[in-house]
Amino acid sequence: MKQAIQTKKEAWLHAVRLRTLPLALASIFAGSFLAVYKEVFRWEILLLASLTTIFLQILSNLSNDYGDTIHGADHQDRQGPMRAVQSGLITLPEMKKAMYLFGALALISGLLLLYFAVQDWVLFGIFLGLGLASIWAAISYTSGNNPYGYAGLGDISVFIFFGLLGVFGTFFLHSLTWDDSIIWIGIALGLFSTAVLNINNIRDIESDTTAGKKSIPVRIGRKAANIYNWFLILGGNYCLLIFAFVTKEWTTLLALALFPLMIRIGISVQKGKDSEAIDPNLKKMALSTLVWVILFGIGLVFLGKS
Repeated sequence: MKQAIQTKKEAWLHAVRLRTLPLALASIFAGSFLAVYKEVFRWEILLLASLTTIFLQILSNLSNDYGDTIHGADHQDRQGPMRAVQSGLITLPEMKKAMYLFGALALISGLLLLYFAVQDWVLFGIFLGLGLASIWAAISYTSGNNPYGYAGLGDISVFIFFGLLGVFGTFFLHSLTWDDSIIWIGIALGLFSTAVLNINNIRDIESDTTAGKKSIPVRIGRKAANIYNWFLILGGNYCLLIFAFVTKEWTTLLALALFPLMIRIGISVQKGKDSEAIDPNLKKMALSTLVWVILFGIGLVFLGKS
């Protein structure tokens, strides 16, 4: 059963989707923990990177609400939670203005981040381009004439921006250096973040099929999507094992304390009979990913170095 939205305030809270924000911060925290470990950490980078990421995630959520309404994914028979525009309490022009607002906030915050992080104009230009690409990706997932989310390319975008770019980019802005071992944590966060999107798409598989949204579960079917989900969960934890082996920082394996919970999430998604049963696993997987990162950081920073 869909949760009824009674007021405009509730509608905006639904549109912002607070439960997605921990996942957005996970890669920033991971990159920052690695910066602490390498003794190149800077507080201003953590704060501004976190703020920029939050603005981008909210922009993505608002755009998703707007785009799915425009393209028909948020139709009357949609099985997922009620969306803000779908509720009728927020109009499309109002949602579009909110998208402009958070797009501008993300740009301003990102420019401040680059101002404090880099002094080289070439690096500034490269990261500005990546930042603009992030804004484009947030908006174009379900909005525009050819939203890439409707072509099943959302998984690739999430893997890159929430995994590789989030971890590598954050570490680089702290240190202005490159470290090959970090790739494994970037891949792990990319896989976990993609698992969150995949759970969302498994939940919405029926309504997305009706709307012509060719997500990965729509393309490969529910059974294969569950197998894919196991690959994402198991693969992320396997990458941690590789990182520990490469760096000899075995205390980072503290993050495997979340492995049993992730297994339970995978089982719950696989056994879920309808969207109502699957939906709680979105929040659980997002929070599990953030806690995984925190335990990884504790093992790396506080237990791994004497």
